[in-house]
Amino acid sequence: MHQSFKINENNHIQQIDTTFLKKRNIYLGVKRDDLLHPLISGNKWRKLKYNLAHMQKINKTELLTFGGAFSNHIHACAAAGKEFSIKTHAIIRGPELDNNNPTIQFAKQCGMHLHVVNRIEYRKRHDIDYLNALQERFPNAYIIPEGGTNEHALLGCKELVQSLPEHNYLVCPTGSGGTLAGLIEGSASTTQVIGVAVLKQANYLNEEIKKLSAKANNQNNWQLLTEFHGGGYGKFSPELWQFCQDMSRTHNLPLEPIYSGKMMYALWQLIEQDYFPSGSKIIAVHTGGLQGLNGLKYRGLI
Repeated sequence: MHQSFKINENNHIQQIDTTFLKKRNIYLGVKRDDLLHPLISGNKWRKLKYNLAHMQKINKTELLTFGGAFSNHIHACAAAGKEFSIKTHAIIRGPELDNNNPTIQFAKQCGMHLHVVNRIEYRKRHDIDYLNALQERFPNAYIIPEGGTNEHALLGCKELVQSLPEHNYLVCPTGSGGTLAGLIEGSASTTQVIGVAVLKQANYLNEEIKKLSAKANNQNNWQLLTEFHGGGYGKFSPELWQFCQDMSRTHNLPLEPIYSGKMMYALWQLIEQDYFPSGSKIIAVHTGGLQGLNGLKYRGLI
């Protein structure tokens, strides 16, 4: 039985209205992909959409993926499993499972089957022999990589661009490079596409992005900014967290300090440094992931 995997993707752009931008004659719109769905949010839906269609095409009935215990991708896959009645499995980086962790609790509530492995086994998640062995163990499962980035994920991110109003700059947070690659694929060569790396020493992602996107190889209208990681993946400064809270209070724009918060904070600093010429129209993609705030609270980090 073929079912259609759809959610409402109506475009919502929130304009940030402040004298800080007005005096520089800059338009800043935030593409609120965090509002796509109450549970399958942002770029995680964009990445899953065509993966689910492909899963169906090759007659697989289950989904298997990988993630850390606080992963937005795990959260989204679990939610999609519940929403579309698909059996889901996750290989979780251990060493053990903390059943009080809010992401893990949510995944279990959605009926996701969690398989905890030690860090040594988890490192094999890209290894072809390991993946073949997993496929044998779960013959009905369609395997999606950690973070959800692959060729099918790009199609959903590319589609995002086609729904946007006119702009010169398109900005997104970058973890695995999939969203950025998809935005490059979908953008006109006259648009500057900027990724803000959320992890340390992220220069290697430039090569990953070129592997994913043919356009990224032939066009120089994109760049990855690697200086705004705030200490590394999952790390953030008190200033960044303060900024997130201020944006939420002042502009009713909820942010978390791991992905979209880092991007907005970077953008704010760039605007302050007059990086963008007067008259620029910037669209920043809010990639969701607000569920991560529960995990940060749980760990006492905010």
